[in-house]
Amino acid sequence: MCKIWQTISNRWLYLLGALFASGLMGFGLYLQYVQHQDPCPLCMVQRVVFIAILVLFAVAAVHGAKRVGERVYAVLISLLALAGVAVAARHIWIQHLPPELVPACGPGLDYMLETMPMANVLKELLHGSGECAAHGWTFLSLGIPEWSLLCYLGLAAWAILIACRASKC
Repeated sequence: MCKIWQTISNRWLYLLGALFASGLMGFGLYLQYVQHQDPCPLCMVQRVVFIAILVLFAVAAVHGAKRVGERVYAVLISLLALAGVAVAARHIWIQHLPPELVPACGPGLDYMLETMPMANVLKELLHGSGECAAHGWTFLSLGIPEWSLLCYLGLAAWAILIACRASKC
């Protein structure tokens, strides 16, 4: 197995990371448009982070960077993943609040974008709202934010493994 790991090009490994992230986005769109589970504000922020990670993996696959570039990609992907972990952790926290402590539902994203400055929109999105407390799809008793958190950690670990494998960190 170790021989196979060492013979695969980093471009293919970055492509696998991009495909995994695109699969996550595809599943999110499936939940939204087929299962009719509208994303809450924190879900939308998590989607943006997954898209940014997807773009970085895709750029890394096309770029074919060497050691320094691989480390730069690993750091950037890991930083984005940590931001995603923070948002997912906030989402998990809101979902586990007692009902009387759940924040009130806020205005829709379209309304906020039309009437508020972007800094206030971002603040409202990151704060979460009452709709973020709803438990939607679950698998193995974990909800969407828990699975997102695990996927962020996995994507960061994957990027770090790619960067470390050639230099035997």
